[in-house]
Formats: sequence, C-alpha cells, structure tokens
Amino acid sequence: MIEPQIDDIVRLTQDFPDLFLTRGAIGIVRSVWFAPMLTYEVEFQLSPYGCNARALLFKQHITLEAASDARAKC
Repeated sequence: MIEPQIDDIVRLTQDFPDLFLTRGAIGIVRSVWFAPMLTYEVEFQLSPYGCNARALLFKQHITLEAASDARAKC
C-alpha cells in the first residue's frame, strides 16, 4: 500500500466534529510527522471563502485519494 506523502490528496474516514470536519472531507497532506508516532498534518478548506483548518491525523483516519501531479509523473 502506498503511504500518503506531502501534497497528496486524502479523504477522511471519520467525523471530527470539534474541528468541523466530516467523514469524506478532502484535504491535502502538508507534512508528515514520524515521532513519537506516524501522523499526517492535513489541511482542509472549510468554506469557499478560504477558511482552512489543519489537523494531525493517524493513518487510519485518512485514505489516499490521488497522488500529486509531480509524483504521478515519476
């Protein structure tokens, strides 16, 4: 299985109501943290007016939707 990397598009697998994020929301991986546990900082656009939220998520919270254009060309 391909691991999400920076600039990959991911989808949430569960709701996070405290962050106003719902299952199925699409986000972009902005950074990957390796310690103390593997986590992904994912940015979500909450409104069409540019309000964004970032969340640190574990692998089980996201699924890979598509690789970035740069990675797809490699």
